[in-house]
Amino acid sequence: MSVKTILVAHPSASVRERISAALAEAQHACVAAPTAAVAMQTVRRSPVSLVLADAGLSDNPAAFLRRLREGSGGRSVPVIVFAGSVRSATDIAAFASIPVAGYLNESAALAGILPALAPHLFPDNFNRRTGPRVMLAVPISFQVGRAITAATTFDVAASGLGIRTMEPLPQGTALDLVFRLPGQTADVRASGRVSWSDRHVGMGVRFERIAAECQGAIDRFIGDRT
Repeated sequence: MSVKTILVAHPSASVRERISAALAEAQHACVAAPTAAVAMQTVRRSPVSLVLADAGLSDNPAAFLRRLREGSGGRSVPVIVFAGSVRSATDIAAFASIPVAGYLNESAALAGILPALAPHLFPDNFNRRTGPRVMLAVPISFQVGRAITAATTFDVAASGLGIRTMEPLPQGTALDLVFRLPGQTADVRASGRVSWSDRHVGMGVRFERIAAECQGAIDRFIGDRT
């Protein structure tokens, strides 16, 4: 996958440095902007692929985020908002009308930053799920033939899930999955196929066979969180 340039607009140097460190692991370029003015100048002059922005950099957050999203030369840029800069439900509604692409917790673990951003950086390589996706980090085992591997999930949807691993399987590989949702006593078992694969992030798996009770457990888990 190609290298991307990400603009990180946040007043805190420590936040900018943490995000930059996570992106550097995948050899992506990071441009830091401590103010709204610098952020606007950057998005107009640089080929930015994604913007991570603190809405509080501007007295008019919605207008600021909309201008960032407009980019330059008619080129729309996806904008992720730092969750800590959201002041109220009114902000959420205003940002949805822009629309922003999503939210990121400023204090997210380094290991979780790339998986959270990957669908926005490489949308064409990701499974187009028809329902909501929920962040989920639980142990999972997957089997191909006689080989069983342990890893960790990073999200789940009704139609599939994401797995964080440094040794992702090739796209199209069929595999069997076993994992357990938080608060549950029974395992979820499913068969699926790798829909995307990237060594910096992991892989996405689309369910092909899953028991009704397991699908129901996933649907309820997602419904309780969306």
